[in-house]
Amino acid sequence: MQLRRVAVLGGGPGGLYAARLIKLARPGCDVVVHEQGVPDQTFGFGVGLAARTQRRLAEADPASLDDILASAWSHDMRMRVGDREAGMSVSSLVAVGRAELLAVLQRHAEDAGVKLEFGTRRAADDLDADLVIAADGVGSATRAAGSFGEDVEVGTGWYLWAGVDIALPHALFAPERTEHGVYVTHAYPYAPDRSTFLVETDEATWRAAGFDRTTAALPFDASDDVALDHLSDVFARHLDGHRLIGNRTRWLQFRTVRCARWHDGRTVLLGDAAHTAHYSVGSGTKLAMEDAIALVAALDGADDLGTALTAYETARRPAVTRIQDIAERSRRWWETFPERLDLPVEQLLVAYMSRAGNVSLDRFAAGTPDLVGAALTQWAGEEPPAGAALTDWVLDRPLRPSTPGQEPVADGPAGSRGFDTRVVPDDPAALGATVLDLGTDDRPSGREEAVEAAVSRGADVTGTVWLTGGDDRSSVLTRLEVAERLRRRAPALVVVAGPADLRDDLADGLAADRTHLVALRPGKDT
Repeated sequence: MQLRRVAVLGGGPGGLYAARLIKLARPGCDVVVHEQGVPDQTFGFGVGLAARTQRRLAEADPASLDDILASAWSHDMRMRVGDREAGMSVSSLVAVGRAELLAVLQRHAEDAGVKLEFGTRRAADDLDADLVIAADGVGSATRAAGSFGEDVEVGTGWYLWAGVDIALPHALFAPERTEHGVYVTHAYPYAPDRSTFLVETDEATWRAAGFDRTTAALPFDASDDVALDHLSDVFARHLDGHRLIGNRTRWLQFRTVRCARWHDGRTVLLGDAAHTAHYSVGSGTKLAMEDAIALVAALDGADDLGTALTAYETARRPAVTRIQDIAERSRRWWETFPERLDLPVEQLLVAYMSRAGNVSLDRFAAGTPDLVGAALTQWAGEEPPAGAALTDWVLDRPLRPSTPGQEPVADGPAGSRGFDTRVVPDDPAALGATVLDLGTDDRPSGREEAVEAAVSRGADVTGTVWLTGGDDRSSVLTRLEVAERLRRRAPALVVVAGPADLRDDLADGLAADRTHLVALRPGKDT
């Protein structure tokens, strides 16, 4: 297929990377990037790149990755709650300043022969091009003007991106209680003198602190200095005497973008214009640059544009859907984070790593055996034996009635208030349970409302609540999410039923205190 001219709307990482890869693959094609901003006035702080993303960028274009990594900063990770701290090594995770990343990608795009046009707003219909790549971000004007079947879901929490002019010694997750409520930071270094310092909170805390008023009064291109000053005091013990700095820093609610179609005629969406994934899984830049790789591969493998754009979407949608599912579970976990502050910090870190079903207990323990061992000892009251298969060991532990936060009112077998194992027979009638069938979780959006509706249904149960539903993994993970909210909000013994072939997920839910008990039923592989 011959392309005479390609226009890219948006000069972010995805748009610049797509432009370079197309020009390298098609030297005779005229490739132009149209960016409404101007160079050296980008906003944002650090951008994270995980090991898997680095491998894919190395395969697609090693030269640009080498320059990106030359400016990157690696770090380990800590979670700090009060005076308690736990951590782990994640040296394969690096961060680079967004401005530096864009400078590298701009240079490599121009070196390949791409033309960069700054300071002018363009629309797809105005461009003389065979292909228009819309990489114009979460607020994409191209998406809004086209026939892409957009669906935008707004989160319930509030967050802001700030920075600090020091390199923190490690990535940090830390909550701080205030008179208004709890704030949580996700912070990480990305340069010798800079760190990203993201802060999030819930709606009640945001309003109690008066930020609803300051946000409403803030010009669109200004930073919320009131919030920055307040949060500098809140997180002072983590900042070593420094103050938070802003760059168009304001309170926002995360928008999850989904589209029924990623292309419309000659126009194709890429990155945040097509889909977003919550920042807590660090996937915005990753998804955009991997979209670019897939788009170029599809263009090279097709005889006409329509076939190529369909192939691109077919190839990328499963991976994007999976990341969005993980990200949405992660978002909801963070938006309810203050409810877990009673957990020991090691167990809280295990709960964080397993929050979205992406990292199993055994996989996490392979890299951090001491941390996971400490967390399981806190949970079970006994240390797991060396070399134990952790899923089996967790499922075999008894429910301890004296565990803080675990005082269910239901009696166990023979009138006891404990259970000999965390696995009970798949028989809700034997426990006199109230059964909530949550069905099959195949929703592409609206899961938050479904979770809260299920929690409301079980909130008044004072005996045993039994959560059942579909045997697919998404349904089981959603039941565990409902179980955790019920376990913390209702005076009930919570049981999650699921197929035996998902026993790893069920064991993870137990160890993270998402449910009291599980009921295994035969699965398709049993």
